[in-house]
Amino acid sequence: MSRFNSVVLDVDSTLSGIEGIDWLAMQRGNEVAEWSAALTERAMRGEIPIEDVYGERMRTVRPSLGEIQRLGREYVDRIAPQARTTLSALKAAKVRIAMVSGGLREAILPLAAVLGVGDSSVYAVSVFFDERGNYEGFDEASPLTRQAGKKTTVLKMGLKGPILAVGDGMTDCEMKSVVDSFAAFTGFTRREPVIARADFVIENFDQLRELVLQ
Repeated sequence: MSRFNSVVLDVDSTLSGIEGIDWLAMQRGNEVAEWSAALTERAMRGEIPIEDVYGERMRTVRPSLGEIQRLGREYVDRIAPQARTTLSALKAAKVRIAMVSGGLREAILPLAAVLGVGDSSVYAVSVFFDERGNYEGFDEASPLTRQAGKKTTVLKMGLKGPILAVGDGMTDCEMKSVVDSFAAFTGFTRREPVIARADFVIENFDQLRELVLQ
């Protein structure tokens, strides 16, 4: 018997121990990396809305197709411990799983494949390239580039309740009003403003499995 029928999972610093945009910024040197990481932390703590920094970071970093492919491998290499086995157990119990991220879809899909999550259950921001693999922009119309985007996305998914949302940042907290419960994930980073708003706090995916499958 499962406590929740649907689980919505953040990706960066939840399913995998990296922040994708910050990893890409690292490819541009220390100065850009430090600048990007500082913006990420401020946004994830709720100090600035994500839409104030999303486009600026992408226009500065301008990732190539090759870098996105490398980032995809990095997501898989740094997958959260027990994430595979926990998601397998949830799927066996007929719990629907969705991945919702403000990260880049083309980099996240390899991780989803490893976790057994179908492409249609992955909600993230598409990035575009020319025929040579050079950066040509991102889906600026995606709601996931904005602070309340995850809430908007979950609302449109038509998930069967009860629904549990899991994540580490303030953009994840935005989902709380449209799901039944929100769990702050602290396995990679611990943000007190997020924890203060959470119904549950989990440190690892074994705890997630215990929370969902009672």
